[in-house]
Amino acid sequence: MEFFSHSWQALRAAVAALPDEDFDQPSGCAGWLVRDLVCHLVIDAQDVLITLVTPAESEPTADAVTYWELLDAPPTGEDPLDALIPRLAAAYGEPRWLKFHLDDVGSAAGRAAELADPALLVSTQDKVLTAGDYLAAYVLEWTLHHLDLTAHLPSAAAPPAETLAAARTALERIAGAPFPASFSDEAALRVGTGRRTPTDAERAALGDLAASLPLVLG
Repeated sequence: MEFFSHSWQALRAAVAALPDEDFDQPSGCAGWLVRDLVCHLVIDAQDVLITLVTPAESEPTADAVTYWELLDAPPTGEDPLDALIPRLAAAYGEPRWLKFHLDDVGSAAGRAAELADPALLVSTQDKVLTAGDYLAAYVLEWTLHHLDLTAHLPSAAAPPAETLAAARTALERIAGAPFPASFSDEAALRVGTGRRTPTDAERAALGDLAASLPLVLG
């Protein structure tokens, strides 16, 4: 849960520091501008708030690893919610309103996470898991989206080293195998999730793991 707070605070701070012109730059999410990604983060924050107040009475059916489903292909933007995001983002008009909404809802989500009992059973997406596992899963979400935010913005603040390492560990658990030691945490996350194509040397270092990549998380 500490990593949740750290990764979320760092991502929100990176968004808050962006100049307005950066909101019209492409993000690391195919088809989305930075403003679209920030709008998605607002919805993510709402999801955290909703999930933490949606208790479950049955036994857990998922944990921080099995929370994630592996998709056959990356999103195309044709999913109704994916297609809605750019329209919602455009409706904000000036970037300052997106920043304000993310800070407002995002701060609330952060406080709710800090107050949550890690053992509390919550329900989301037809799964039951502990609040601790749910928030742990979101460390990967926040860190990957932090990389998406900075994909074409070299001057933007990068994710913290410790949350990059935690996200890498999570992705390795999902993959069922470690990434080569020669891979930086950022390279493991970008290559592992298909955010960039591995170089020939990286593909050779991946060995048998290369056949199972990319891991498209849904």
